[in-house]
Amino acid sequence: MGAADVPDLVEIVRAAQEQTVRQIAALEAMITSIVEGSELVATDDEHDPEGATIAYERAQATALLRQARADLDALAVTRRRLEAGEPVLCRDCGRPIPSERVAALPTSSRCVACAS
Repeated sequence: MGAADVPDLVEIVRAAQEQTVRQIAALEAMITSIVEGSELVATDDEHDPEGATIAYERAQATALLRQARADLDALAVTRRRLEAGEPVLCRDCGRPIPSERVAALPTSSRCVACAS
C-alpha cells in the first residue's frame, strides 16, 4: 500500500461507515415495526399461505442488524489502521491486505489467498 493510496482508502472506508450507519438505523426501524405490528394484531402466521412468518422476518432482520454492526466495527478498525499509517493485516496469515482488496471490500479481514 503506497502513501498515495491512503487518503483514497480512508474516504472509501468513511463512506462505507456512513452507509452502514444508515443501514443499521433502517434495520432497527424495521425490527421495531415488526415487533409493534405483531403486538397489535392477533395473527396465525404459522399457517399463513401468503409468505414468511413474522418470527422469520424478525429473525432475518435481527441477523442482518447483527452483521451490519459487526461490519461497522470492522470498518472502524480498518480506518484506524489506515489513519495511523499501518497496513490492514490478514487475520489468518498476518500479511498486509492489498489496497485494491481494501478498496473493493473495506470490511475484509482476510487476504485473497486466505479467503479462497
